[in-house]
Amino acid sequence: MRSVALTVAALASAALFACAAPAPATAAHAPELQVTGASLFVAGAAKPLWSESGNRELAIASTTKLMTALVVLQHVHDLNRVFSQGTWIDQPGDSQIGLEPGERMTVRDLLVAMLLPSADDAAEDLAYNVGHGSTARFVAMMNAEARKLGLDHTHYSTPSGLDTPGNYSSAEDLVRLADYDMRFSAFFRHTVNERSARITVGDDQVTVTNTDTLLGEVPWVHGIKTGHTLDAGYVLVSEGTRDGFTLTASVLGTDSEAARNANALALLNYGFSEYHLIRPLRRGATLGRLPVAYSSALARVVAAASFADVVPDSARVVLKRKLPKRLSGPIAAGAVVGHVRVLVAGKVVADVPLLLRRALPAVSTMTKVSQALGGPFTLILVVLALGVAVAFTAWRRHPRALAAGPSRQR
Repeated sequence: MRSVALTVAALASAALFACAAPAPATAAHAPELQVTGASLFVAGAAKPLWSESGNRELAIASTTKLMTALVVLQHVHDLNRVFSQGTWIDQPGDSQIGLEPGERMTVRDLLVAMLLPSADDAAEDLAYNVGHGSTARFVAMMNAEARKLGLDHTHYSTPSGLDTPGNYSSAEDLVRLADYDMRFSAFFRHTVNERSARITVGDDQVTVTNTDTLLGEVPWVHGIKTGHTLDAGYVLVSEGTRDGFTLTASVLGTDSEAARNANALALLNYGFSEYHLIRPLRRGATLGRLPVAYSSALARVVAAASFADVVPDSARVVLKRKLPKRLSGPIAAGAVVGHVRVLVAGKVVADVPLLLRRALPAVSTMTKVSQALGGPFTLILVVLALGVAVAFTAWRRHPRALAAGPSRQR
């Protein structure tokens, strides 16, 4: 990983700053792709690093099954539950595992069949059963979930992704959905990263193969879903991890499986070559030592939280602290005493509180007087002088009594 120079500067302003998430900085070079739509995100991010026709509503083929899988996993918690195939009739050109009406399979095996070889009959079986005997009811559940996730350029009319009016999404929405799936379900993450798997279809043990051939070609790629129809062309949503961070990409409308893979790989390689991970803040790291009133000690100030981000290689990263000139007790350990802003290419991307590492006790009045008068030796002289003054005043008032000293009892 490349090294990052960090500049630490003090801020003059005393006002608190509330950080709003800015749009990500853009790298200098953009990939040239042969697609109808494409998008690249850092996993978990709200906005793309790069996008081409990212919100264009397009046919998406079997990447529809990303939502089918999510709705099934939300409603079926026992993946060993057995479903019976409904009366769905396949169409010419369907990808399927050859289910017959009434045939029984576990939800686990149906999901594997739907996600790896992209079996349309498995998708229809899942939709029919989770929809309580109604595929239309299941599709309505898919659309409700799309609205809940804020997929504004997505609508479903089928659980399988066959070319059907009203079934579409966008490059950016596909990435957001895939990223959500990967974080929502460990089973989903594991399955889409498998090159092949064994499932039970009826009485037979069958080996199914993942249609995502990048899994076998590129070691750092781990899923997610392919798609292909006449209207959609070849579609792929991919995820890869390198250099400590993960990117998710979508390419739509490519004209062959080879072009699909080449465009997806070019987009991911662009992201990993033009961006890098920074970790400018770590929780508990010391970001300052402040003078303490009436003490020679320095108070340690630490970051309240860690912060990491993926930024363009050319972006300058700056830390700017906002701290008082000195501290005065009593202050409890962990109290907020300042803030630090993280700026990337001049834009604030984070605002993290700075905490006092150890408590500062209250300062006694004697210590304050001592400091004010110049130190403990001066204080002793002052006390002695006061004592002499008091004794002299008493002698002037009662000289004989003081001269005679205390009387003795006879």
